[in-house]
Amino acid sequence: MRPIRVLDYDPAWPALFDAARCELLALAADRVLAIEHIGSTAVPGLAAKPKIDLDAVLVDKAALAAVGALLPSAGFQDHGDPYGEGRWLFTRDHEGYGLRLYLCTPDNPAHRDRIRFRDYLRAHPQRANKYQALKRHLAGEANGDWDIYTGGKSDFVAETLRLAAIEAERSPRG
Repeated sequence: MRPIRVLDYDPAWPALFDAARCELLALAADRVLAIEHIGSTAVPGLAAKPKIDLDAVLVDKAALAAVGALLPSAGFQDHGDPYGEGRWLFTRDHEGYGLRLYLCTPDNPAHRDRIRFRDYLRAHPQRANKYQALKRHLAGEANGDWDIYTGGKSDFVAETLRLAAIEAERSPRG
């Protein structure tokens, strides 16, 4: 098995996201409500796998099919909805990094959770540092086994989402 690589934060990651976002908007701007940079590469200073994760929030389910049909011609590989979350995954490799694009509709709970998780880590550097330490530990321990790596993060992610929900309940609504 290939080792799982968790690299130090690369300040180029936001620009790679922006380039992918612009490309997607050029393909289907009329069907896109938002394109969000999610995952660890979206948290400044956080070590991550060299994969730029994006959630493209589309106007409706019909747009999912339409945009999904356009992506293979742009070099993306279609992986369907591998997690049963109502988010369709497309990937594309580049020199030194990869793109993981998820298509979803606005009401998607997995998308909402990814944004909450990202925003909580951005706002709480100590929590982000703990996540970084866990990821580095798991990457070494997993010995290339993605189930061990991913599964080892699930309790941390759940706890972070719980903390984010508590914080959201306490903060004043604007």
